[in-house]
Amino acid sequence: MAREKAHVEDINRSMYDFRYEDKDNYKVEGGLTEEIVEEISKEKKDPDWMRDLRLRSLRIYNEKPVQNWGPDISGLNMDEIVTYVRPNTNMKANWDDVPDNIKETFEKLGIPQAEIDSLAGVGAQYDSELVYHNLREEVAAQGVVYTDIESAVHGEYGPMIKEYFMKLVPPTDHKFAALHGAVWSGGSFVYVPKGVHVEIPLQSYFRLNAPGAGQFEHTLIIVDEGASLHFIEGCSAPKYNVANLHAGCVELYVKKNAKLRYSTIENWSKNMYNLNTKRAIVDEGGQMEWVSGSFGSHVSCLYPMTILNGEGAKVEFTGVTFAGAGQNLDTGAKVVHNAPKTSSFVNTRSISKDGGISTFRSSIKVSPNARESKAAVSCQSLMLDPISRSDTIPAMDIRAADADIGHEASIGSISDDAVFYLMSRGLNEEEAKALIVSGFADNVSKELPLEYAVEMNNLIRLEMIGSIG
Repeated sequence: MAREKAHVEDINRSMYDFRYEDKDNYKVEGGLTEEIVEEISKEKKDPDWMRDLRLRSLRIYNEKPVQNWGPDISGLNMDEIVTYVRPNTNMKANWDDVPDNIKETFEKLGIPQAEIDSLAGVGAQYDSELVYHNLREEVAAQGVVYTDIESAVHGEYGPMIKEYFMKLVPPTDHKFAALHGAVWSGGSFVYVPKGVHVEIPLQSYFRLNAPGAGQFEHTLIIVDEGASLHFIEGCSAPKYNVANLHAGCVELYVKKNAKLRYSTIENWSKNMYNLNTKRAIVDEGGQMEWVSGSFGSHVSCLYPMTILNGEGAKVEFTGVTFAGAGQNLDTGAKVVHNAPKTSSFVNTRSISKDGGISTFRSSIKVSPNARESKAAVSCQSLMLDPISRSDTIPAMDIRAADADIGHEASIGSISDDAVFYLMSRGLNEEEAKALIVSGFADNVSKELPLEYAVEMNNLIRLEMIGSIG
């Protein structure tokens, strides 16, 4: 009889943990110097304004202190992080032209099949560069632009990139935003013209293959007046015994009466420092929806921010976080109400087991002119054993007297009665707990397209199997 798995370390995570030799890759030296930034800029054939932005960002990075709150990131040594790794290929529009090892990577992750089944366009990034990009003809015919951001910088949309790039998340925002500004590479640019509704999602998938490397992709999405879009982001990496870093940046512009849904499943390996920055600004009558699943990484600091800048603008944030052994996931959401009759709803679930630490932070700011605005925050935490930890840290700064603000938080453990009931119906203890946790996270999975909901539930099950004993 096969031995029952007793620890999460025993789980077969081969779907994500495979990796390939990177001996044919071009990479810069480890560390961060002006010479390295200049080398990346030269490799990218940056226009002068982008090169200047990189060098200014480097100066800001060197001046900014490391954060003195949140998870310990002292194990991240920037002198050892390789900030740019170029796979031995240029970007392809035909899947058959992608090199076999890279193609196999994304096929194992189900990306080509997902594209065939249910996506309007796909971008696939491998280490520091996009290696594949495709947009359905019928979507392109609507005037929708979906391309890698480097092509956009050098093409007809260059002036638009210059107008919007790192304006919502400036390098001065924090140390790792400055780092991103200095060494960013890869990522996607999306522009949806006025009144255009993209009926099926666009997707970007980021795969970090190289050990000791950083990934710094930049995503810039502009949804023009009255338009709508669903964009999906997936992330994964194999596990190495050295630290990897993800410090990407997402800037989302939702214009008047437009709507954007941004869904993310992050399953970085547990040697990853995930220090990503995501921000949206929403104009009058616009709607922003975030759907976020965070499962991987050793340390995460991730707080998507939405600025409701026009009257009647709305945001909903729905998230689930799963912190297992050796993980400290510090996540949450920020909302700034800057206009009258704006509304926000933040609804999160966090799960911790095997000593994992899950911290939820929320920040709600209501400016004096945001009259008749509404905000509600609901966070629920589930600890699966006595050695795990879950904290909730809400912050509210309300400057409008007629604002309607609510907050609720609950922390609990799995009910023995519920486990006993499910076991009496034929499940073993492991299966019963996994089912309860899946139900706890259901509010997120039901918001995702089917194949991503299945992936999320599979990830939860991977984390749960073998957690007894």
